[in-house]
Amino acid sequence: MPSVEALEPLAERMTAWRRDLHAHPELGFEEHRTAAFVARELRAVGMEVEEGIAGTGVVGTVRGLRPGNRAVGLRADMDALAMEEATGAPWASRSPGRMHACGHDGHTAMLLGAANWLAANRDRFAGTVRLIFQPAEESRGGAQAMLREGLFERFPVDAVYAIHNLPGLPLGTIAVPRGAVLASSDTWEVRFRGRGTHGAKPHQGTDAILASAAFVTALQSIVARELDPMQAGVVSVGHLAAGHPEAPNVIPAEVLLRGTARALSAPVRDMLEARIGAMARGVAAMKGVEAEPVYTRRLPPTVNHPAQAVLMHGAAAATVGAQRARDDHPPITAGEDFACMLEARPGAYAWLGTGDPAHPEGWHHNPHFDFNDAALATGAAFLCGIVEAELAA
Repeated sequence: MPSVEALEPLAERMTAWRRDLHAHPELGFEEHRTAAFVARELRAVGMEVEEGIAGTGVVGTVRGLRPGNRAVGLRADMDALAMEEATGAPWASRSPGRMHACGHDGHTAMLLGAANWLAANRDRFAGTVRLIFQPAEESRGGAQAMLREGLFERFPVDAVYAIHNLPGLPLGTIAVPRGAVLASSDTWEVRFRGRGTHGAKPHQGTDAILASAAFVTALQSIVARELDPMQAGVVSVGHLAAGHPEAPNVIPAEVLLRGTARALSAPVRDMLEARIGAMARGVAAMKGVEAEPVYTRRLPPTVNHPAQAVLMHGAAAATVGAQRARDDHPPITAGEDFACMLEARPGAYAWLGTGDPAHPEGWHHNPHFDFNDAALATGAAFLCGIVEAELAA
């Protein structure tokens, strides 16, 4: 398998790519410059390139010189976030209100680096590699959009893999979790409808605010008292709207609550959906109001397939050494739409350590975040190692 040193000659180019992309961030489904940049670099090394998948998605294809029928997919996300950057770096965002605050610029640069190495070393693998540059990972459904447009029917793969930078993991470390990696990410809302009245005469109405307060408190009992303590789930209220700030003497007729629900397994996800709705209706009945709960499933849990996780961990060990290749990293309750690709095909997801002690404040979705360029060669070598492990002659 290729060593990190084998990819070091590309490190300067990957850094230049990464910083160019960082300076020109684009939001989900708006990655027109980024997609053109990617397509140009893929064509420069002789790859077959298909553009315009789900609007701004790009797929590059490289075929090994050795005979083989298997195909493997490597995915990188390309989109930025709607945030103001505060890094002060020379390559900081030139687009007000937009920022690469999750490292997708680094993911794109690493996959381009891997593309360069694979195109120059086609004698090292047997079969086909699909390099999937995905738009709109940040809550806009880019993976689902690519799948709806027939991603794996048009570009068949037997397995698919992705890596994500992790500032909390030391530089030079790779973690390939066994089983669950990230949580499902769903949204819910509950609308309580009562009978509005004068604040001095509550007995003449039915109080939707009182019902909503009881619901918010009761909601936490789902995780605290109904969920197996050895499982994991999160239910949070993120928005509550009622009444008018200029009318504090009015008990409003309606209250709207919105929140998120997270789970690491399908059964817990099902339970959270059922219990949020049941609890809303139960509280409403108790308080004499009506409840209208709506639960929206957005992303399933990201769960590694066993065989592919073992293969990916082996590639990690070959890249950074057995002591720095972990398979015991705990799940994280954020969400990731690569989960949808893992529902469609076997595969696995890994964390690439980018820990930078000089910038402890630079976590994901933070205005001070910046991808650690020292990890680029490691990430690209790891991606190439996955290909060699999957497509060994």
